[in-house]
Amino acid sequence: MLYKSLVKPALFRMSAESAHHLLIGGLNKSASLPGSIALLRSLYGVSKRPELAVKLFGIDFPNPVGLAAGLDKNGEAVEAFSAVGFGFMEVGTVTPKPQPGNELPRLFRLPEDLALVNRMGFNNVGTEEMARNLEGIRKRPIPVAVNIGKNKATPNESAEDDYRACIRRLYTYGDFFVVNISSPNTPGLRNLQHGDELRRLLAAVKDEMARQQQLAGDGGKPVLVKIAPDLSEPELDYIVDTIVESGASGIIATNTTISREGLKNRHASETGGLSGRPLTARTTDIIRRIYAHTGGRIPIIGCGGIFDARDAYDKIKAGASLVEIYTSLIYEGPELLRKLNGGLLDLLRKDGFTNISEAVGADHRS
Repeated sequence: MLYKSLVKPALFRMSAESAHHLLIGGLNKSASLPGSIALLRSLYGVSKRPELAVKLFGIDFPNPVGLAAGLDKNGEAVEAFSAVGFGFMEVGTVTPKPQPGNELPRLFRLPEDLALVNRMGFNNVGTEEMARNLEGIRKRPIPVAVNIGKNKATPNESAEDDYRACIRRLYTYGDFFVVNISSPNTPGLRNLQHGDELRRLLAAVKDEMARQQQLAGDGGKPVLVKIAPDLSEPELDYIVDTIVESGASGIIATNTTISREGLKNRHASETGGLSGRPLTARTTDIIRRIYAHTGGRIPIIGCGGIFDARDAYDKIKAGASLVEIYTSLIYEGPELLRKLNGGLLDLLRKDGFTNISEAVGADHRS
């Protein structure tokens, strides 16, 4: 309870973004201090359990709970996050050129709603500095995904050039890649989810991945697409079909929402993407629909409103092979990783499953 009793009260007295920078900066520096990573592991680490191990995309995940993109935007704290019990993590979203993002303030806590609103706008250091950050990691015990996007100044008709540039520079450092076309905070970005724009973009991404695979002489790396939760059923079906036809490896469901239904906090009217508890049911429903629509043919990573093991398990039974957290980590702290993994283990045993993979899509078989 160290986080909730000491760390969280101090962080929550600061602005949300100041607290974010302090946290990431501290975790970054901790990696260079002798014994600090071992200390983090002893305080918060999650024991490896074969029942929770996942093999997906040819990659071994020690457990199914990952860190969503947006927290470690620049790949600065991979070693520290690896030590506190995550089964994998995303870094980014990164764009080819550095950009400052939107004007301050742009990150808001909604405690009554267990939510956050952000309109960060892909603030990041760019691919060159991220490459240096990832290259400097001494030990990386969990898979790392690189979440890629386009610069704000790049028009949509040239978007594929930015995604190609990210892949070219960072191919070496990612275990898999995530195409972000669903953030509500870059003007026009979500338009890339639709029609021929999506088809052309994914074709370009797959082509660039194949080129880099050939240059590297490796077996290739998976590409996933992160979609928005604010899609009608026909839009969702069409986007999923396009993603499947493109040969992408999987889908992340979902990004933040522009909906503000049922919120209580005074920041509810702030522009930006909403994350946290208000997305719990919506993202689970989207996962269930994707799995049913595809017959489980494309892997799904579930993201949105996971605060306890039941939330995670519901997404897994709906069809998610892995899950990700972000907002709940801010409210609950790193102790949450042990609670999630321990709770998932209990739920698996209660249902008679011997491995988490057996529970994927279980709702569709009952």
